[in-house]
Amino acid sequence: ATVDTVYPEAATADAQIKVLDNLISQQPLGLAMKNSFVYAITVTVICLFICSLAGYGFEVYHDKWKDKLFSVLLLAMMIPQVATMIPLFRMFSKAGLLNTVLAFFLPMISTPFMIMMFRQNSRAFPVDIVEAARIDGCGEFKIMYRIAIPLCVPTIATLCLFYAVGRWNGIDDQLYYVQKTGLHTVQMALKQMIEAVNVQSEESGTTQLVAENIKAASITLSMTPMLVVYPFIQRFFTQGIMLGAVKG
Repeated sequence: ATVDTVYPEAATADAQIKVLDNLISQQPLGLAMKNSFVYAITVTVICLFICSLAGYGFEVYHDKWKDKLFSVLLLAMMIPQVATMIPLFRMFSKAGLLNTVLAFFLPMISTPFMIMMFRQNSRAFPVDIVEAARIDGCGEFKIMYRIAIPLCVPTIATLCLFYAVGRWNGIDDQLYYVQKTGLHTVQMALKQMIEAVNVQSEESGTTQLVAENIKAASITLSMTPMLVVYPFIQRFFTQGIMLGAVKG
């Protein structure tokens, strides 16, 4: 290989411009971006609400079936995602939920991992503060959102980022449950565009260099929103690590 093939002569934004042009021509970029943001934010908020209630309830309430139910919940984490696709598809088909927004939300409104994380974090709450709040007449919901939630902000921020990134990058549900173009996200639009570029390159018999450039530009475009959000949440990671470092 010569030096010219290793080091580019000049940096250009031709690939990024072509990606944006293809996105706008095949599917309105604004609609795809809007869908991605709405799905990521909505699913993350709903999941955090449900999982925080479940995790707090598993730790606070005392019942003889609590540990058994939690064990069943942990067993659900061992089931591979592939094993749930066919049952979910049949259920959505019979319920008329295919090609609807609910197909994005229902499979992800709660996860055993987040419930487990909230329960483990609830074990670190000062028991005296909780008992004092109950003596003052606070109900369980008020104790949770006035005491428990502020104490686990680093955990919530970390899980929020991880879950939002997973929803932002998610594409499996669109491949199996949603075929309507108007509901697709940026990831699906980029996938369709990359496939179209590969087909054009194979039919024309040209080099795959252009297709590879398009792929790299598409990945960069899809990563940009999460990279912008990450610095604002990164400080909570440090707080979570240092939270129990100094005692006494």
